[in-house]
Amino acid sequence: MAGDAWNIALNIIASVITGSAVWISGRLLARRRLRRMQDFFGMSTEVECLLVMPRMVSADNARSVHRNDAAAMLELSSVLGDCRARPEVIFHDQVYQGLADKPEFCIGGPAANRRTEAHLRSVLPGVHVAAGEEPAVPTISVGGEDYAAEHGRVEYVVLAKMVRAELARPAFLICGQTSISNRAACRYLVVNHRALMRKHGVRGRFCLVLRVLESSTYGPSVVELVRDVTAEAFTGGRAAVEAKPVGG
Repeated sequence: MAGDAWNIALNIIASVITGSAVWISGRLLARRRLRRMQDFFGMSTEVECLLVMPRMVSADNARSVHRNDAAAMLELSSVLGDCRARPEVIFHDQVYQGLADKPEFCIGGPAANRRTEAHLRSVLPGVHVAAGEEPAVPTISVGGEDYAAEHGRVEYVVLAKMVRAELARPAFLICGQTSISNRAACRYLVVNHRALMRKHGVRGRFCLVLRVLESSTYGPSVVELVRDVTAEAFTGGRAAVEAKPVGG
């Protein structure tokens, strides 16, 4: 009888030790994932993160924001919450800070966001956004390819991570042909950030062309990678402002 009680006690102790080890290893893994996520997005606890909002091109009020661009910001809110960063939401014509001063998400094409225009000109010289037949639906050109939208059916968006130096904060550019493509790219970044980390490194830069399909029916849900244009986007036909690419 005493032997049975002793065996039961040993089993309980072993279960407690095993459970504690699993709990501790889970906590350590969660902390490691959080640190990598924070490093990838350039955030840490209580760090301010810039969210640069575009204007609604078709609106008379220069401070109007399209509902899809507002929703794009909400798509990013889960990342900011997980990384424990503090969002600072600013209109595109209110930002007078340099690149890499703070982690940044810059949303919208150059017609709607002055800061996007500066990023394309100084950091991504290989990416060109020119108005097509409809001024509100521009054509994106990069790497010798032109990407023209069919509004509501096929729309394109450039998703780029810009990193100036080893210790600098990264900036993410979401430059879509439409507001819903901006939202789709933000969702793509949130969902696929671990895959992007594995491919480009925690501190590596990248530039992708994404395609949004049948947005008039499916909204921002169906988005796919068209092409990785990192090499072409950051070099273009002239020297980029960025420093040598930082690896992960």
